[in-house]
Amino acid sequence: MKEQQNILITGGAGFIGSHVVRLFVEKYPHLHIFNLDALTYAGNLENLKDIEAKPNYNFLKADITDRSAVFKLFKEYEFDSVVHLAAESHVDRSIKDPSVFVKTNITGTLNLMDAALKCWEKDFKNKLFYHISTDEVYGSLGAKGLFRENSPYKPNSPYAASKAASDHFVRAYGETYNLPYIISNCSNNYGPNQFPEKLIPLFINNIIQQKPLPVYGNGNYTRDWLFVLDHARAIDLIFQKGKLKSTYNIGGFNEWKNIDLVKLLCKIMDKKLNRSAVSAEKLIEFVKDRPGHDKRYAIDASKINKELGWQPSVSFKEGLEQTVAWYLSNKEWLERVSSGDYREYYKRWYVEN
Repeated sequence: MKEQQNILITGGAGFIGSHVVRLFVEKYPHLHIFNLDALTYAGNLENLKDIEAKPNYNFLKADITDRSAVFKLFKEYEFDSVVHLAAESHVDRSIKDPSVFVKTNITGTLNLMDAALKCWEKDFKNKLFYHISTDEVYGSLGAKGLFRENSPYKPNSPYAASKAASDHFVRAYGETYNLPYIISNCSNNYGPNQFPEKLIPLFINNIIQQKPLPVYGNGNYTRDWLFVLDHARAIDLIFQKGKLKSTYNIGGFNEWKNIDLVKLLCKIMDKKLNRSAVSAEKLIEFVKDRPGHDKRYAIDASKINKELGWQPSVSFKEGLEQTVAWYLSNKEWLERVSSGDYREYYKRWYVEN
């Protein structure tokens, strides 16, 4: 695949997106990377302070649900390819307000594809719409089996349903309008810069502050965990070498029950904080289960391994220790994100100047 000139990465100030933006900016100085983000609660430009002055990087503040703004940006910058990560992504939030997830994850994706079709005017040579999705679209697994690229869709939460719908629309645009697309579905990500509403950073923060660690149900829900830097490498490989109109599942080959993960995290935190006399495990509290809670996710990532040579670079324990070390070395970042003060960074650098 020929290398593009102007690459749009949506949601690039978020957790996964910021790692993808950094990788692309540093690895491809001859390409121009545009980071489009609405800077909602989980978007944080502090995640990208180290590259914000790079000559091949630009930040664009816009909301993908704003159709006219999206079309205007495509017209102005003539993006050659899109790496679409922008999404509402927290299951608990989707249960409280599904409409926001419909607006962002479905309508926002449609706006981007419509703008791409208009911009590219049926000349799809060296163009790509790469849509990043989740394993939650497949629903829940029993004790055995793995999610594969041809697994049937069976979403069980409003979040998963909105992502499933966006996946279907991307495929439909490929068939109906010949949009050159690729889709990838990933397992649970963890690592530096993750907003502390998700399990691992939330529990790291709670352990630091010696607050309760709320575990849903009996804690036996199982997830496949993927280190975010490994996910970013997979996205890069798929973007450069993936087959058009294909789906790739990205997983860590790494299943853990929630309760076992939490206990491992407690042990790592006890060691890092030198609190062996008072174990963090005492903070664990089992709480009422959430509605539509999927029992188990697990991904078969053999396709991306065989076709593109990708595999995880670290074990879960290694990745978790790196993650804990990062949060303990960046307590100010964690405090600012938890309090909302990180919004002042955007205001100071992109509004007042």
